[in-house]
Amino acid sequence: MSDNENTKPTTEVQGDDKKKARKMTKVDSYATYIYKVLKQVHPKRGISKKGMAVMNSFVSDIFERIVTEAGHLARVNHKSTVGTREIQTAVRLILPGELAKHAISEGTKAVTKFRGESA
Repeated sequence: MSDNENTKPTTEVQGDDKKKARKMTKVDSYATYIYKVLKQVHPKRGISKKGMAVMNSFVSDIFERIVTEAGHLARVNHKSTVGTREIQTAVRLILPGELAKHAISEGTKAVTKFRGESA
Protein backbone atom coordinates (compact mmCIF):
# COMPACT_ATOMS: atom_id res chain seq x y z
CA MET A 1 0.00 0.00 0.00
CA SER A 2 1.43 3.41 -0.95
CA ASP A 3 1.42 6.58 1.14
CA ASN A 4 -1.50 8.12 -0.73
CA GLU A 5 -3.83 5.18 -0.13
CA ASN A 6 -5.17 5.09 3.42
CA THR A 7 -7.74 2.63 4.62
CA LYS A 8 -10.89 3.45 6.49
CA PRO A 9 -13.23 0.91 8.14
CA THR A 10 -16.71 0.89 6.64
CA THR A 11 -18.77 -2.03 7.95
CA GLU A 12 -18.46 -4.80 10.47
CA VAL A 13 -18.92 -8.39 9.30
CA GLN A 14 -19.76 -11.24 11.69
CA GLY A 15 -18.08 -14.61 11.03
CA ASP A 16 -18.92 -18.14 12.15
CA ASP A 17 -16.84 -17.86 15.31
CA LYS A 18 -18.38 -14.48 16.21
CA LYS A 19 -15.12 -12.56 15.64
CA LYS A 20 -15.51 -9.09 14.21
CA ALA A 21 -13.80 -8.34 10.90
CA ARG A 22 -13.82 -4.94 9.27
CA LYS A 23 -13.97 -4.34 5.56
CA MET A 24 -11.58 -1.56 4.52
CA THR A 25 -12.01 0.89 1.65
CA LYS A 26 -9.24 2.95 0.07
CA VAL A 27 -9.19 6.70 0.58
CA ASP A 28 -6.86 8.56 -1.79
CA SER A 29 -5.02 11.46 -0.22
CA TYR A 30 -2.19 13.58 -1.55
CA ALA A 31 -1.60 15.26 1.83
CA THR A 32 1.87 13.77 2.32
CA TYR A 33 3.04 14.99 -1.08
CA ILE A 34 1.40 18.41 -0.76
CA TYR A 35 3.16 18.87 2.58
CA LYS A 36 6.54 17.85 1.11
CA VAL A 37 6.17 20.35 -1.75
CA LEU A 38 5.12 23.08 0.72
CA LYS A 39 8.28 22.46 2.75
CA GLN A 40 10.44 22.61 -0.41
CA VAL A 41 8.93 25.95 -1.43
CA HIS A 42 8.41 27.54 2.02
CA PRO A 43 10.26 25.60 4.77
CA LYS A 44 8.88 27.75 7.63
CA ARG A 45 5.22 27.66 6.54
CA GLY A 46 2.48 25.28 7.64
CA ILE A 47 -0.99 24.42 6.39
CA SER A 48 -4.28 23.97 8.26
CA LYS A 49 -6.51 20.91 7.98
CA LYS A 50 -9.04 22.90 5.95
CA GLY A 51 -6.29 24.23 3.70
CA MET A 52 -4.98 20.71 3.18
CA ALA A 53 -8.49 19.48 2.39
CA VAL A 54 -8.87 22.20 -0.25
CA MET A 55 -5.48 21.40 -1.79
CA ASN A 56 -6.23 17.67 -1.75
CA SER A 57 -9.54 18.30 -3.49
CA PHE A 58 -7.82 20.53 -6.06
CA VAL A 59 -5.14 17.93 -6.87
CA SER A 60 -7.74 15.16 -7.12
CA ASP A 61 -9.88 17.26 -9.47
CA ILE A 62 -6.98 18.11 -11.79
CA PHE A 63 -5.87 14.47 -11.77
CA GLU A 64 -9.37 13.31 -12.76
CA ARG A 65 -9.59 15.90 -15.55
CA ILE A 66 -6.22 14.89 -17.02
CA VAL A 67 -6.97 11.16 -16.82
CA THR A 68 -10.40 11.60 -18.42
CA GLU A 69 -9.02 13.71 -21.26
CA ALA A 70 -6.10 11.30 -21.83
CA GLY A 71 -8.60 8.42 -22.01
CA HIS A 72 -10.63 10.28 -24.63
CA LEU A 73 -7.49 10.98 -26.66
CA ALA A 74 -6.45 7.32 -26.55
CA ARG A 75 -9.93 6.23 -27.67
CA VAL A 76 -9.98 8.75 -30.55
CA ASN A 77 -6.57 7.44 -31.72
CA HIS A 78 -7.76 3.80 -31.47
CA LYS A 79 -5.29 2.93 -28.71
CA SER A 80 -6.04 0.76 -25.71
CA THR A 81 -3.16 2.17 -23.64
CA VAL A 82 -2.79 5.70 -22.31
CA GLY A 83 0.84 6.67 -22.84
CA THR A 84 3.05 9.65 -22.15
CA ARG A 85 1.94 11.35 -25.37
CA GLU A 86 -1.75 11.24 -24.37
CA ILE A 87 -0.96 12.56 -20.88
CA GLN A 88 1.16 15.37 -22.31
CA THR A 89 -1.57 16.38 -24.78
CA ALA A 90 -4.21 16.25 -22.03
CA VAL A 91 -2.07 18.53 -19.84
CA ARG A 92 -1.73 20.99 -22.74
CA LEU A 93 -5.51 21.00 -23.23
CA ILE A 94 -6.47 21.33 -19.55
CA LEU A 95 -3.85 23.54 -17.91
CA PRO A 96 -3.45 27.17 -19.01
CA GLY A 97 -0.35 28.52 -20.81
CA GLU A 98 2.72 28.78 -18.62
CA LEU A 99 1.41 26.27 -16.08
CA ALA A 100 1.09 23.65 -18.84
CA LYS A 101 4.66 24.34 -20.00
CA HIS A 102 6.03 23.88 -16.48
CA ALA A 103 3.94 20.73 -15.92
CA ILE A 104 5.15 19.19 -19.19
CA SER A 105 8.75 20.09 -18.37
CA GLU A 106 8.54 18.49 -14.90
CA GLY A 107 6.68 15.45 -16.25
CA THR A 108 9.25 14.89 -19.00
CA LYS A 109 12.05 15.21 -16.45
CA ALA A 110 10.36 12.65 -14.15
CA VAL A 111 9.79 10.14 -16.98
CA THR A 112 13.39 10.51 -18.17
CA LYS A 113 14.69 9.95 -14.63
CA PHE A 114 12.43 6.91 -14.19
CA ARG A 115 13.46 5.31 -17.48
CA GLY A 116 17.13 5.97 -16.74
CA GLU A 117 17.03 4.43 -13.26
CA SER A 118 14.90 1.41 -14.15
CA ALA A 119 16.99 0.36 -17.18
